[in-house]
Amino acid sequence: MRPWRPVGLLLLPLALFAQNPTLTEIVLRADPEAQVRPLETLPLQVLAYGKVDGGADRVRMELGGAQWTAPEGGGWLSKPFRFQGAENENFYQPPDKGFASKIFREATSRFLLQDTALYTAPEKEGTYRIQASLEGKTATLDVVVSSKAPSRKPAEIRSFSAEQPSQDPYRSLVEHWSPFLAQETWFEPKADYLARFDLDGDWSGENNWENAPVGSSQAYVYYAVMETDTHWFLIYNFFHPRDYSDKCIAGSCHENDNEGLILTVRKTGAPFGRLEAMETLAHNNVYSYVDDAPIHNGEHNVDGAIDYVYGSHPAAFIESGGHGVYGGSGSHSRYSVRDDAFSAGPGVSYIYKGVAERPKHANDRMVGYELLPIWDQWWLRAQEGSGRQDRTFDAYYRYVPAGGRPLTRYQEIAGSFWGRTESENKAKPFWGWHDNRTRKKGVLATGQWGLDPAYAVSRDLRFEEPVSTQYIFNPYLGIGAPSAAPTAPVVGGAILTGVAGSQQ
Repeated sequence: MRPWRPVGLLLLPLALFAQNPTLTEIVLRADPEAQVRPLETLPLQVLAYGKVDGGADRVRMELGGAQWTAPEGGGWLSKPFRFQGAENENFYQPPDKGFASKIFREATSRFLLQDTALYTAPEKEGTYRIQASLEGKTATLDVVVSSKAPSRKPAEIRSFSAEQPSQDPYRSLVEHWSPFLAQETWFEPKADYLARFDLDGDWSGENNWENAPVGSSQAYVYYAVMETDTHWFLIYNFFHPRDYSDKCIAGSCHENDNEGLILTVRKTGAPFGRLEAMETLAHNNVYSYVDDAPIHNGEHNVDGAIDYVYGSHPAAFIESGGHGVYGGSGSHSRYSVRDDAFSAGPGVSYIYKGVAERPKHANDRMVGYELLPIWDQWWLRAQEGSGRQDRTFDAYYRYVPAGGRPLTRYQEIAGSFWGRTESENKAKPFWGWHDNRTRKKGVLATGQWGLDPAYAVSRDLRFEEPVSTQYIFNPYLGIGAPSAAPTAPVVGGAILTGVAGSQQ
């Protein structure tokens, strides 16, 4: 029998585009008007127009891929996305060539068209000319930046006061190695900013999506610490109220989002030891980065080297929308540590200051974050009845570790944050994380990468020096009490005035 289906599928795109219009003009427009307050945002859309062969009428084309430019000092433009508002014009529809053709065309429109960028205005008032180019056609738009323009920025309904001084004996260690975070922003910058779970002032997870625009944008990072004879394991969690996209389908977007990284710090006799490995989580996949220590591929390959900023702070890149975490440099990162610049659009850089600062705009730098202990904030609440009653946690599961490793004290632990918008219960605390590769092989179970980091990193990577997997302290597995911890303070000047380089 002649294999007609593959041939038909190959020819389908040709049939679809055979009668596409020829591009004759593009128009750049603002939604709703070309004026914006300083440091606020404004969607800008490229409208493409053309003519069909033999026709006289101008038709609207589904055409993206424009190149955008703003004048130096004239604001910032995000990476492109599909326009999120209501279209005022219908797109040209070629003659119907059957059901398959129609489905292909609709899919192409929904998933490939990205015709809009989010403009973030500069602080200085004035008129700035934005330019877009597409297939040899150019359009410009003069945007007026004025404090008299109507504000489109909702007022925040919650502000958090300063945290009480921490009594955690590991706190200075966590501060010393606290990561420098390069957070990319997209068309919902507020959903990309670091946040705390109760950003709206309550512990319900099912209203964080709707309250993201008005919740607090103060920056927080959650942390946990485990200890063995040879290492400290420092876990940092980065919470966002939305995992979003311009094309949310089949669970790809969800209310609440929590990804992070784990640092493996070897005890050397020095106050803060030596950072050997940084493993990051991006969409149920773990990526491994190492320092100069002799560390080799294990279940995971070594994905790159650790970049340091301001002395001892490992750099991590957090993507916009889905918030996967990667090393500061490398193939997955869209940030240059050396240049302090994002490559695909704007972004916010964060560093630990002990103060929960707010980004001033979607391309801010050196915004300070505060640290919150996961044990107090999440773990105790998750294991009590209030975790479910307050609709904070859900999807409870039985933790069954691989390798005969220690269990938790509880028959079931919360597998997710409570979320209902877009997708149900997709965001997970660190004890619900998993790595696709090692779980599929049966090397690590759901939750084990975070709950048992000593065992996990000893399987993910090969160390030439010993790695103890017997915990001195791991409260999440009900083991021990904290040992004597470093007491040397973090030097503020090293954080704020240092330069990128190796760890100290």
